[in-house]
Amino acid sequence: MLYYLFGYLDKVFDFPGARMFQYISFRAGMAVIVSLIISMILGKSLINLLKKMQVKESIRDLGLEGQKEKEGTPTMGGLIILGAILIPTLLFADLTNIYIIIILITTIWLGFIGFIDDYIMVFKKDKKGLAAKFKILGQVTLGLFVGLMMYYHPDIVIRERTSDISFIESIEKVETDDLRDVANDLYSKKNIKSTKSTIPFFKNNELDYSIFVSWLGKDYQRWTIIVFVAVVILIITLISNSANLTDGIDGLATGVSAIIGSTLAVLAYVSGNIFFANYLNIMYLPDSGELVIFIAAFVGACIGFLWYNTFPAQVFMGDTGSLALGGIIAVFAIMLRKELLIPLLCGIFLAESASVVMQVSYFKYTKRKYGAGKRIFKMSPLHHHYQLKGYAEPKIVQRFFIVGIMLAVFTVITLKIR
Repeated sequence: MLYYLFGYLDKVFDFPGARMFQYISFRAGMAVIVSLIISMILGKSLINLLKKMQVKESIRDLGLEGQKEKEGTPTMGGLIILGAILIPTLLFADLTNIYIIIILITTIWLGFIGFIDDYIMVFKKDKKGLAAKFKILGQVTLGLFVGLMMYYHPDIVIRERTSDISFIESIEKVETDDLRDVANDLYSKKNIKSTKSTIPFFKNNELDYSIFVSWLGKDYQRWTIIVFVAVVILIITLISNSANLTDGIDGLATGVSAIIGSTLAVLAYVSGNIFFANYLNIMYLPDSGELVIFIAAFVGACIGFLWYNTFPAQVFMGDTGSLALGGIIAVFAIMLRKELLIPLLCGIFLAESASVVMQVSYFKYTKRKYGAGKRIFKMSPLHHHYQLKGYAEPKIVQRFFIVGIMLAVFTVITLKIR
């Protein structure tokens, strides 16, 4: 909203400083500041309100050290995160941008599903919360929406580098200072609808999902939508639920999400900037740079929430926050066509999820074969395994953060590893 206000003031009155709102970097910085203020200052008021309304976490007795001390801690703190994301985005982003529209719908939709889940657990006293099938249905519905929008919307396009070799060679001889002036000429002026994505470690770092249906013969490309939408649904469902599983000890899911969000901010900026896209030799995505404002608010919201969520936590995010955080990360990566980097970038989330799958599968297998179930880990998800091994919560969280940072750096490096 302020984006439009200051745009009007600049155009009509030449208002001093109003032109700064045309710069993504300035608006992203403002989004971080506002999201931090909302989550850190207004968050305290919401925590007090949650305490007053007896919105408390019901802790299952898992035999973990310090578990009983958490009994009665307010939950549904994800409302703080959602507010700290949505308000700065509405203030500083271009709300007509299709990427912003999709990510806002994602945030509200998954936040609503998580809120219903927490509401049932807290106010209806049903520890099971919203039935798993309804959560999955909500995530699949979102995946279907995002996949169809990505496939059909005319504003979601890519620009490909020119295939004129002689022209490229002439450009490479231009001085570095002049590259900004000619970067536009390296890319086709034509916007292209495509199902291409970035694939790491390959010289030609692009994968077109149509390759998976090429065996269907003539007009095979019309079937690409089935593969593409299926991949989108799978990624959103997987990462959203994996983030939910990671939210088991104080500050873990929030901090890891902030690290991932910071990496996505870098990817969004270089993908939406034709100069950096040319330098890194990656797909240029027109208008996607506006996503930097949203992800800046996302990172600020996560860091601000850590103020109250670090050990010992004063508030838990609940499914209101965790389902939304994972889904936002998944959809954001998909829109940047970097979803194939998720196994690296979201390695912590996937390790937590994999530990649960491995534990349950192995237990069922050994029980069926030997009559008594055996376990791979002391407990799953993975962070509980380390708790039972005697590690303190802060140490587990800090080490997971270190691994998360390493994965984030490696993800960015893959843009140049061919």
